[in-house]
Amino acid sequence: METLEKKTQLSAYEVEQSISEIKAAFIGKLAASLNLIKVEAPLIVEKGSGINDDLNGYENPVEVKAKSFGDTKIEIVHSLAKWKRYKLGIIEAKAGQGLYTDMRALRPDEELSDVHSIYVDQWDWEKVILDSERNLDYLKETVKSIYKSLKETELLIESRYGISAVLPTEITYLHTEDVGKKYPDLSPKERENKICQEYGAVFLIGIGGKLASGQPHDGRAADYDDWSTPTSSEYKGLNGDLLLWNPILIGSFEISSMGIRVDKDALLRQLDIAGHRNRTSLFWHQRLLHGKLPQTIGGGIGQSRIAMFLLRKKHIGEVQSSIWPEEIIQTAIINKINLL
Repeated sequence: METLEKKTQLSAYEVEQSISEIKAAFIGKLAASLNLIKVEAPLIVEKGSGINDDLNGYENPVEVKAKSFGDTKIEIVHSLAKWKRYKLGIIEAKAGQGLYTDMRALRPDEELSDVHSIYVDQWDWEKVILDSERNLDYLKETVKSIYKSLKETELLIESRYGISAVLPTEITYLHTEDVGKKYPDLSPKERENKICQEYGAVFLIGIGGKLASGQPHDGRAADYDDWSTPTSSEYKGLNGDLLLWNPILIGSFEISSMGIRVDKDALLRQLDIAGHRNRTSLFWHQRLLHGKLPQTIGGGIGQSRIAMFLLRKKHIGEVQSSIWPEEIIQTAIINKINLL
């Protein structure tokens, strides 16, 4: 740990410079690997269209009143999981083609912590796939490409700034069902800590659906990731979270949530499970149900999360320009943490 911390004493100028380098290097590698083009992302969407994401299902989006729109309500995006799929249909992308955005969002219900801010900056990406590619093998190959881009970026930063690389050569794939059975007395977060400490980098499959225990590992909205399709006699889910062992925070560290998206059958099944069947009448959902949206895989990758991890920072505010309550600012001062 002393070696890690000794090598992270960058000047304020170097921190800003390195953040820029990390973002440019990673997304360049990812876009080339997954065949993604950059598109402009919306900050606002119309309320009631079904395009904005529910995330875990309880977060409230920020509403904006715009003079020119009269009584039409507008929301600041949570993320762009459903918008990206709609956009791919509009631009008539073919199988194997995809897009990414520099997504900026507000999540006012977020519980603030050293890794959570109300301001969200991530690469939201989406790619058209064939129906025959709706399987775990394709999901894992995509995860492998993302992880390779991350590992190569870490090595670049090591060579540029002397911050020792810590990521393992390969990522490990585990299912929430197996992890839950192995650690039945631990909370989901504690399970993630265990597996990340053991393997260094894990893609945890099956986020959102109930496990054999009767409880899901974590929540996931019903209308973007497919978390209910059986993949074997005991496993379900074509989605997951990319988790790393963070040697500074001494715990698991999520940098991406992603998955193969719902088809018509999975959408209806998951809306029923979630008790949200009424959403089938919304604009976006109607397009999917009537075959007007392509089949896709996609996810979000935290920009500040990756910068925070690769620069071995203790708080996301060290790499992200946001606002913080006074108590967090004072705690940062006491701990000698420089919030941007």
